[in-house]
Amino acid sequence: MDKKVIFFEVEGGTDKGPDGYRPDTLPMVDALKERGQDAEVLFFDVTKKQQIFDYVKEHGVAYVSRINPGNLQHEEAYFTMLRELCQAGIIGMPHPDAMISYGSKDALSKLTSTNLVPDDTYAYYTIEAFKTQFPISLASTERVLKQNRGSTGEGIWRVQLMNPLAKGITEVPLDAQIKCTEAKDNHVEYWQLGEFMTFCEPYITGTNGMLIDMRFLPRITEGEIRLFMLRNRPIYVVHKKPADTEDAFSATLFSGAQYRYDQPADWQELVQNFLAQLPQVTNLLGNYDLPLIWTADFMLDTNEAGEDGYILGEMNCSCVGFTSELSLAHEVAEEIIACIHKHQAALMVP
Repeated sequence: MDKKVIFFEVEGGTDKGPDGYRPDTLPMVDALKERGQDAEVLFFDVTKKQQIFDYVKEHGVAYVSRINPGNLQHEEAYFTMLRELCQAGIIGMPHPDAMISYGSKDALSKLTSTNLVPDDTYAYYTIEAFKTQFPISLASTERVLKQNRGSTGEGIWRVQLMNPLAKGITEVPLDAQIKCTEAKDNHVEYWQLGEFMTFCEPYITGTNGMLIDMRFLPRITEGEIRLFMLRNRPIYVVHKKPADTEDAFSATLFSGAQYRYDQPADWQELVQNFLAQLPQVTNLLGNYDLPLIWTADFMLDTNEAGEDGYILGEMNCSCVGFTSELSLAHEVAEEIIACIHKHQAALMVP
């Protein structure tokens, strides 16, 4: 009996077409079938978790997760089922813990030993750590705080001192005036540091709560560079230029950023360096297989020698869409089949 590739979706959400599916899911199913690999879509329902598990264990060879976390009410139950499927020999695309490792903002703090992330990048898992380190970080340079939850720039703040510190001061006092710009829509708020830090405490508390603190890169105004990856291959590059207004630093469409689609060859230096770092990235993030479809976002920086450098801002692999480039479904199908053959060959090695 030929085993199937199972695509997991969930009912509802703003990412669905009129037929109830994500627009980029059925093209992948059809592309696999054209190549002789059976495939189907299953909608995850927590009340049918055991039935779904049993069906996929019996009939599946691999799963492809196409669920946007924002549409998933029972994320932990879903991830638990995916882990159990991987343990049962089903190929995970991606493994749920890879989804967490690559998608979580604290991936940045785990990659400071690479040349992709500055070493003054911090992850705060407790309010105490945040209150201790952030006033010191802010004393050295403008900062960006990123909450782990949220999307499209929500809870991502550029933080600037309104007045320079006196010479020799290495920690910003809590009554210092600061200017805070949120990436969601580039709106500006003015706070005292202590009050703003209290406002940020809910970002740290709760499930998967944490904050990333990294230096602000002024060259973000030149644009964010997104690598669209298929496993270890960059397929295309999206150049996202923020709106040309005074406080704009957000590269989301909602905030008025302009998008341009380039070929990887147009960004050869960035691509070559990132691919060279990938084995180390994989190792530092848990040694899971690279996600099937994922993205890595970079910003331009200038090193001490005055040369261009690229700083990793975040990665995403939970449910990266390609609805504007549906022809990519054929490349994805080829990659899925190659991955299945690789796993099957590995099982045959004595």
